[in-house]
Amino acid sequence: MDFCLLNEKSQIFVHAEPYAVSDYVNQYVGTHSIRLPKGGRPAGRLHHRIFGCLDLCRISYGGSVRVISPGLETCYHLQIILKGHCLWRGHGHGQEHYFSPGELLLLNPDDQADLTYSEDCEKFIVKLPSVVLDRACSDNNWHKPREGIRFAARHNLQQLDGFINLLGLVCDEAEHTKSMPRVQEHYAGIIASKLLEMLGSNVSREIFSKGNPSFERVVQFIEENLKRNISLERLAELAMMSPRSLYNLFEKHAGTTPKNYIRNRKLESIRACLSDPSANVRSITEIALDYGFLHLGRFAENYRNAFGELPSDTLRQCKKEVA
Repeated sequence: MDFCLLNEKSQIFVHAEPYAVSDYVNQYVGTHSIRLPKGGRPAGRLHHRIFGCLDLCRISYGGSVRVISPGLETCYHLQIILKGHCLWRGHGHGQEHYFSPGELLLLNPDDQADLTYSEDCEKFIVKLPSVVLDRACSDNNWHKPREGIRFAARHNLQQLDGFINLLGLVCDEAEHTKSMPRVQEHYAGIIASKLLEMLGSNVSREIFSKGNPSFERVVQFIEENLKRNISLERLAELAMMSPRSLYNLFEKHAGTTPKNYIRNRKLESIRACLSDPSANVRSITEIALDYGFLHLGRFAENYRNAFGELPSDTLRQCKKEVA
């Protein structure tokens, strides 16, 4: 199964020691540990590209490696098997499956991973922040369960008509053009909507209304005033409803509270700026204060919880790509 998913422009390691590959993956793609068989000298390969809030990764350890992860906390992992096979062991007793080319393993944020790669196994991984899927639910007026969005682990790419071509387009866009943050955000939203539409999940896709004027009006106001201190009272007044009804409105259409929604949108906008070379960000402190984050330690913690890395990591990667 050979697709154009990241080429030499995104190559980080070739014929590398597996632990070096693992250390890099821990920094950008997801926390894990690896166990290598005794004997042999496996040589790993890694391609990686950051595209807005997405991490795109093509990886091969070059040996039979066991990968253990405690969970991704705030991100989903889409793992497409390109070559070889990967043994997945699930939570339940006796729950396991050999993934082969053409199959997709989807790990939810709190899923513990126990994976064993074959010697010739190669994967393409997309790390997708949970806030992107939450926003896709909101944009489509679908209902997100209170416990969060969950997918089944096993899927076949035939279920996702055109999805592999979409990923190829995203990889090409990431490697060949300097897309505006808004364009990158749209691509991430398309991927999230595609997954929610075509894969089984606990999301109710029943549309509660053909657009809700009150909710749309409030969301537009938030977008236009992200750098201001937005009070719940002002939003309730704008929606012409009580604060309690405002909470119900956001629970119904966004699956979260108004306060969390506003904070997530601020964080997403900051990440877009830090990832955009043309934004000319002078300091992380300045942009955090500009969006109303007065407690910098708490801001950094919120940012890492949302995107799996510190704001300084995002800015450093942006400058590295420009250089």
